[in-house]
Amino acid sequence: MVERVAELAQIRAEVLEGALRATETQHAKGKLTARERIALLLDEGSFREVEQLRRHRATGFGLENKKPYTDGVITGWGTVEGRTVFVYAHDFRIFGGALGEAHATKIHKIMDMAIAAGAPLVSLNDGAGARIQEGVSALAGYGGIFQRNTKASGVIPQISVMLGPCAGGAAYSPALTDFVFMVRETSQMFITGPDVVRAVTGEEITQNGLGGADVHAETSGVAHFAYDDEETCISEVRYLISMLPSNNRENPPRSASTDSADRRCERLLDLVPPDGRRPYDMRLVIEELVDDGDHMEVHERWATSIITTLARLDGQVVGIVANQPQSLAGVLDIHSSEKAARFVQMCDAFNIPLVTLVDVPGFLPGIDQEHGGIIRHGAKLLYAYCNATVPRVQVILRKAYGGAYIVMDSLSIGSDVSLAWPTNEIAVMGAEGAANVVFRRQIQAADDPDAMREQLVKEYKAELMHPYYAAERGLVDDVIDPAETRSSLIGVLRMLRSKHASMPARKHGNPPT
Repeated sequence: MVERVAELAQIRAEVLEGALRATETQHAKGKLTARERIALLLDEGSFREVEQLRRHRATGFGLENKKPYTDGVITGWGTVEGRTVFVYAHDFRIFGGALGEAHATKIHKIMDMAIAAGAPLVSLNDGAGARIQEGVSALAGYGGIFQRNTKASGVIPQISVMLGPCAGGAAYSPALTDFVFMVRETSQMFITGPDVVRAVTGEEITQNGLGGADVHAETSGVAHFAYDDEETCISEVRYLISMLPSNNRENPPRSASTDSADRRCERLLDLVPPDGRRPYDMRLVIEELVDDGDHMEVHERWATSIITTLARLDGQVVGIVANQPQSLAGVLDIHSSEKAARFVQMCDAFNIPLVTLVDVPGFLPGIDQEHGGIIRHGAKLLYAYCNATVPRVQVILRKAYGGAYIVMDSLSIGSDVSLAWPTNEIAVMGAEGAANVVFRRQIQAADDPDAMREQLVKEYKAELMHPYYAAERGLVDDVIDPAETRSSLIGVLRMLRSKHASMPARKHGNPPT
């Protein structure tokens, strides 16, 4: 027995040490090894590895003579701030992290374990795609991963961390997960690489230019977060996990707050101009409202006319959706509708209450928007809100015009409580546009059309757009002092903490795509 235990210890030591030359090559690229990444992600000493001694059984092309332990992927579980988290990490030092049959089977097992245990799953991706030498078996392995990604969707949080290349079919697994993190310069995602693009279209482009972190964080929207180095990236993954429940049957972790629930936000009176045509930074409003001004913005650099962020109010995690007047005046367009819809669905899946801050002039007009499908993309956000059963609170700061007002979680589509500031303007459209339509003939017949238009605009505003018009008709529940917004939100969320809403029995909905 002593001899067997010594042999086991020697094998484990060899596995943990890895090939020295391959490790040096990985470090020379500015990248950590798979085990170093896992050590950063999980609490110290908490990692329990699964199938450390697994080897492939493939033959041909010299594979029978090269059977390293782990087969290029490290799988197991540990804790993040004391809560169980499952993880798998491609080991680029072995077969370039390429996926073969044994490699895929290990991933399938850890995904099944995560679903059964009801705990988050984090994938640390750094692989060269399918292991070509194993042929179609490798492709079938990806199919098993995609099927489990879909099965786990909305059941446990799934987080993909891109720390190296991810090409071809492999890129679809991150796209199926809840959050995608990327590191600049070292991580790339694309279906066809630069060489294929050059051969087919003649276009010249680098790997980072085609599918780097900034491209996916700013242009495609594939990546939710992008960072300069692996250490910061993995640290932010830990922070995100701290704001998510372990599964869809639990509520998000609650933390004690040192920020008073009754704190008045007098600064809001200066941050938001009463003139709806003047821009301001909605992020400053959010920072004033949430605990200690701390929040984690999702898709910060994509579709910037809307903000989606996770924060805490009196220690309770909330998802905030807010128009950003600093970008395109805060309009809803194709991308912002899609961004917000995805965020609302994620919050609803994981029992995170929704707070919607409204200052929206409408949907973005234009031929490109109409031809690009703004109707169906806008309907995605509408569907997401209508389908959400978590506590929902709407706060109207200034403008709330037309269909965009309805879509931004109005009472008519199921918001639990709607609050408004005294600067609110809820209307079918802006006063100028409305006057041009309603009083077109009067304006044309006037001796001074401009003066007549100005007078009629004032009359329209006074009659139909004064700040208490909606409250008088029950379209908002209360008009509040902006300084009381934080305490009002916390009070409403406390009241809604035990909310229970059921949906009609159905297999699933058929949302617009």
